[in-house]
Amino acid sequence: MRRYAIASVVVSAVAACTLLCGPRTAAAQEEQDWIAYRDAYRQMIWFEKYGKPKQFLQSHFRIRPREKGTSLDGLRLNLNSKTIQLSLPLDALGRAVFPFSKAAYDDNAELTLNRNASQFRTAAWVSIVTRADGVYAAADLRTACEQLLAYQQYAGAAPGKVCVGVQFSFLRSDPAEVVFQPAGGASTLLAVREGAAFPADVQSGFRIVAYRFASFPENGRIVSSSVPLAIAALLE
Repeated sequence: MRRYAIASVVVSAVAACTLLCGPRTAAAQEEQDWIAYRDAYRQMIWFEKYGKPKQFLQSHFRIRPREKGTSLDGLRLNLNSKTIQLSLPLDALGRAVFPFSKAAYDDNAELTLNRNASQFRTAAWVSIVTRADGVYAAADLRTACEQLLAYQQYAGAAPGKVCVGVQFSFLRSDPAEVVFQPAGGASTLLAVREGAAFPADVQSGFRIVAYRFASFPENGRIVSSSVPLAIAALLE
């Protein structure tokens, strides 16, 4: 069966950073049915070499739909070379842990999808780290947002943007609640709505909860009853 080309994008100025190869033309997609591991490696290594504070950030190799209605169900990403055949598991948002491998680099390995890749974008995607205990200090979330904004600006994205909050996303079937607990006083249950996990995504249908800094005291903590799929920075 013919493998399809993995399309790519340059930079995203939302709650994550896209730093892959420039867009391919339709003709190029027809001629090439893979993306070179070396190209992805060169872009993913940006975050690894980034020297400013990033303890609240994480980087993934991400595949996301170009158009509404394109499902990630059953989508598989594989790394193939002369000596390596590796399946890279994708989460519900199309993110995979990128394998930094000298052997794959030396072999000029290929990253392939099991679906028509013209339906997808690929990206080096940076987001805020989630916590297993569901407890986030308000100050840490503010710092995380600022760290992500600084990284995006380092990468040439988000000019003139400021951090206004963060957004938690959950599967539609997850009844999770997110509350703000001030240093003193009553807790506030944050509103839930349906939408995209990251502001610029076309894939929606997730339960999302926005925590906007201006609406709450600086001291306190945010408690989630389950681990979110992702935490995105809200930049405006």
